[in-house]
Amino acid sequence: MNPQSKDPVMPSVRNTIQLPTKPLNSEEWDKLKEDFKGKANFESWIGSQMAHSHSSVNVAKSLLAWVAAKNNGIVGYDLLVKYLSLCVFHKQTSEVIDVYEIMKARYKSLESGGYSLLIRGLIHSDRWREALLLLEDIKKVMTPSTRNYHDCIQGALLHKDVDVAWNLYQELLGHDLIPLLETLEAFFDFGKDIRDDHYSNKLLDILLYLRNNQRYPGESFAQSIKTWFESLPGKQWKGQFTTIQKSGQCSGCGKTIESIHLSPEEYDFLKGKIMRDVIDGGDQYKKTTPQELKRFENFVKSCPPFDIVIDGLNVAKMFPKARESQVLLDVVSQLAKQNLRLLVLGRKHMLRQHSRWRQNDMEKVQKQASCFFADNISEDDPFLLYATLHSGNHCKFITNDLMRDHKACLPDAKTQHLFFKWQQGHQLAIINRTPGSKIGFQHILSYDTVVQTTGDSWHIPYDEDLVERYSYEVPTKWLCLYQKT
Repeated sequence: MNPQSKDPVMPSVRNTIQLPTKPLNSEEWDKLKEDFKGKANFESWIGSQMAHSHSSVNVAKSLLAWVAAKNNGIVGYDLLVKYLSLCVFHKQTSEVIDVYEIMKARYKSLESGGYSLLIRGLIHSDRWREALLLLEDIKKVMTPSTRNYHDCIQGALLHKDVDVAWNLYQELLGHDLIPLLETLEAFFDFGKDIRDDHYSNKLLDILLYLRNNQRYPGESFAQSIKTWFESLPGKQWKGQFTTIQKSGQCSGCGKTIESIHLSPEEYDFLKGKIMRDVIDGGDQYKKTTPQELKRFENFVKSCPPFDIVIDGLNVAKMFPKARESQVLLDVVSQLAKQNLRLLVLGRKHMLRQHSRWRQNDMEKVQKQASCFFADNISEDDPFLLYATLHSGNHCKFITNDLMRDHKACLPDAKTQHLFFKWQQGHQLAIINRTPGSKIGFQHILSYDTVVQTTGDSWHIPYDEDLVERYSYEVPTKWLCLYQKT
């Protein structure tokens, strides 16, 4: 209902009809319907096209009037929702309220799309509290979406009802939903005009939420955070956008950012949790047999600790144009020159001669690295995690896998944070390979890329744009906030 297209006129369908750009009378609608050659129901089709291309509300209204005139004053639910989406898009609040009244009178309940549109439309009106009643209706059948909560929170803040906004936010977290960054930004934007310690503490809690969940604000959100800090009376906060040096020192204030390295206690704690919750207990992610896992555990215990564990299949497929066994061999050969103890995890099918898997390549791999080839149905990740953690805190691993599934297996925010930190400090990612030349690895940072504070300073990594990133990629831009003394 909210497509990206900003195009005012859809191209004509099979060169039959053009979307009207001004309201039509009933004869003109009749004529347009006659000219329609599509197989779909004309009224439904034209309604969809108008919603998709954000036609003017008045044109859509003339369609509804024509349909109602032919059907004893009745417009079907489907068409009403399409009209409603246009009214919401164009912020025609009075029209939204008219549709709301019709729907309320005619239907005991709606589907989630109808509820969501009404909520979004009503929050801008003085009847915004009725959006909260619609949220309650949704709750009777399902958990509302993060977008539903966002709209209601936005409505509460627009109408300066701070308590309702915070209660909705707590409720959203209580459902284990992930709040939209724009919801969090809205709280900071609203906070610029509020002189209230209680509200300020809640905003600091939001920053800790970002830290604990490894979330990064976008550029405009970072700007909102900066503006809020600088607006606090008598606190003398100064913000600047900056970068962190390789040494882990902030180029802005000179403070040192938290280290990426886990302490021995943190490492042992995390290792215990992963062994228990992911490898032994994470059945939903384990497509392997207990016998095979046992065979693997015995294999690892019989070897000295490894320096690097390589997900062979994942690495081999990183460069689709190259032969898979050649890519793997290149990576192994380059690392073997550094006298590193390597373990390559693979599948049995990689040992069979094939155009993408040459036996002589694989024989060379086996000469330079320990190898374990699992059954073809096995999931590699539990093996990768087990071997890396078993080898000790110095051991790195190579895969482009994001490991989101395993993070989700972990029981609490503390363990998830440690896992993410460990992953960032141990995952070597391949960033380029040109045939016959050296393979480039992503540089592992010495510092932890999370929101952090020392009390009189905050350092907040942020995204220039909201990018979908690999887990080993982290923002390079930071917001540095410190109190001027």
